[in-house]
Amino acid sequence: MEVILKTAYKTLGNKGDVVSVRAGYGRNYLIPEGIAVVANATNKKIAFENAKQAAHKGLKLKADAEALLPLLTSVKVVIAAKVGEGGKIFGSITPLQIAKALKAKNIGVDHTKINIEHPIKQIGNYQAVLILHETVSYTLTFNVVPA
Repeated sequence: MEVILKTAYKTLGNKGDVVSVRAGYGRNYLIPEGIAVVANATNKKIAFENAKQAAHKGLKLKADAEALLPLLTSVKVVIAAKVGEGGKIFGSITPLQIAKALKAKNIGVDHTKINIEHPIKQIGNYQAVLILHETVSYTLTFNVVPA
């Protein structure tokens, strides 16, 4: 029996893949759980069209991510934080604070796409990796100053 996966499934494949499974597995588990649909002519056309649209959307997202790179290279990000004795910050600098600082410079980056290697608890210069797309990332250097 051939089915089209509606979601990625670890042992079978990715979303939109046409896979061959045993009839009982498809009828009794995959289809009722909403993981797959029967691979008839209509569903294959729909899956092909969805894949085509997803590829087009992926190219547009990559182009948008690449368009952000020149803006990121020219921007200076400074984050002000409350500081105690010895230059220690109350709390720590989070990806959300970095995203807000970028938004103030009219650069929209989702805070879930910002990776900080170690917690930032001191003033100084640091780096964070911005994952703009699956294939496009940028290492942002920012400065933490006392407020």
